[in-house]
Amino acid sequence: MGVKGRMSWTLKEKYREILSHEEGSCRKVWGDALTVCLAYPNAYRTGMSNLGFQTIYGLINAVPGCLCERVFLPEPEDEAEFTRVDAALFSLESQRPLADFDIVAFSLPFENDYPNILKMLSMAGISLLSRERKEKEPLILGGGIAVTLNPEPLADFFDLFILGEAEEAIAQFLGACTNARNSGLGRKELLFSLQKEIEGAYVPRLYSVSYRNNHLIENVAPVSDQLPRKIKKRTVSDINAFLTEQCIATRDTELGEMFTSEVSRGCRRGCRFCAAGFVFRPARFRKAEFMQNSFLKALRKGKKIGLLGTAVSDHPEILSLCRFIRERGGGVAIGSLRLDKLNPELLKLLKEGGAETIALAPEAGSLRLRNLIRKGITEEHIFRAVEMLTDAGIGNIRLYFMVGLPTEEDEDIEAIIDLTKKIRHHADKHSQGMRSFKRIILSINQFIPKAATPFQWHPLTDINTVKKRIKMINTAFRRESSIRVIHDLPKWNYVQALLSLGDRRVSDILLSVHHYGGNWPQALKEVNVNADFYVYRRKEISEILPWDLIDHGVSKAFLLREYLSSLAAG
Repeated sequence: MGVKGRMSWTLKEKYREILSHEEGSCRKVWGDALTVCLAYPNAYRTGMSNLGFQTIYGLINAVPGCLCERVFLPEPEDEAEFTRVDAALFSLESQRPLADFDIVAFSLPFENDYPNILKMLSMAGISLLSRERKEKEPLILGGGIAVTLNPEPLADFFDLFILGEAEEAIAQFLGACTNARNSGLGRKELLFSLQKEIEGAYVPRLYSVSYRNNHLIENVAPVSDQLPRKIKKRTVSDINAFLTEQCIATRDTELGEMFTSEVSRGCRRGCRFCAAGFVFRPARFRKAEFMQNSFLKALRKGKKIGLLGTAVSDHPEILSLCRFIRERGGGVAIGSLRLDKLNPELLKLLKEGGAETIALAPEAGSLRLRNLIRKGITEEHIFRAVEMLTDAGIGNIRLYFMVGLPTEEDEDIEAIIDLTKKIRHHADKHSQGMRSFKRIILSINQFIPKAATPFQWHPLTDINTVKKRIKMINTAFRRESSIRVIHDLPKWNYVQALLSLGDRRVSDILLSVHHYGGNWPQALKEVNVNADFYVYRRKEISEILPWDLIDHGVSKAFLLREYLSSLAAG
């Protein structure tokens, strides 16, 4: 693939304008540094709201002798400008073409962004397939929870993945790349060395996959006895040894007025559908005193502080963290709270800190399904939470429910409707005379099976069934002014399931989608790969799964016991 070389002054000026709104970005002088372009396969506003993306940017720039810049999926009008002048995709900080960098590292939290990776590589003039990449082309690296769970649909496009938590792996990886460059080590030799020496590294080309006539995987094996047979995901031993926090502030993001900081990682709950709860085990919590200086810097800038984590409300010092912020006049926000962990003081602190809406996640309307997914929530928990919210003067409640759960029937959808009506009635009754209750936002999301969870063997519920059940909910609340229903689109859930559960053959589908400009129906017609095989097929418990190559830290036997127990309970 030829490298483009022209430049657009319109785009350069726009990029400079974006940089002028930022505080904390790093601009280093190009020289002998190892150069990394950190890529996010979606828009700037979305990428800069992602705490993991910002964290990796800061970590790479903190390594001596390394330079890190950023690139994002161009907005449609900018993409048109790139095409008009035949310009190569370039970085934000120095406007250098991506092909000039030693490494292009993609941050990948969401599967539905995968097609954008190919678009960005194509716009940069970089070969899409790793096996066709020339010696002088950038090393293409991927990381993030999506590929940690299952990197196989992207295996043909990436030279290397770092699976798991990258904080301790970054310096080791960059050091190895620097040493290789200084010693004249070639691309092939470097990748072999990285696979051999760095825990969490995964070079797909160094592992061969064979298939049976029935399309199931027959075997996965390294090409050399010197390489590990299983890739162990990286897990940091002490999250108090570093901070995971926003390092660049800008108004041009979805969270422009907020300073975000991770206070916990992992979860003890074991909800059977939750990939983050399994892959980020064990549960770890940052100590309150360790975060105070970071909070003070944000408070001096007048920022509201967003506390992030897999299970923030389980933090043993959550009240201390919120008190510290509120006592200094700061606002505080938490994404979602466990229904059984609410207490009046926490809600009072959140209300005083500017919270107008609190998100709660019953996940299922019936106790049967909540037990099946191991949610551990009763109606008593829910109604007590509603009472505390109205007492605290928080009038907007966002409720998260899933449709398409294993063993779900229409009666379970009726249970969502019934429970929501009970919640509204309970909120109205409890707030009588106070007028604190205003609205319920009912967020309906389709359950999507994920790798490394007990439901990894389960198929996705078909699109027509999900549409019907969403329609049931919409119809029930059509005339309810105090209840607003929002939901995702089932057709994109099919795509997400395909990219979550697929093997290496799904790369042919992604190439076809790229060829047809994002037209999924046309791409699926043209390619000789049956997408339904990955999405709608219940997997045999004895078969080799695409992600079995990875040691996620939880045994397959344990996940299987959990899966079978859930079906027995259902």
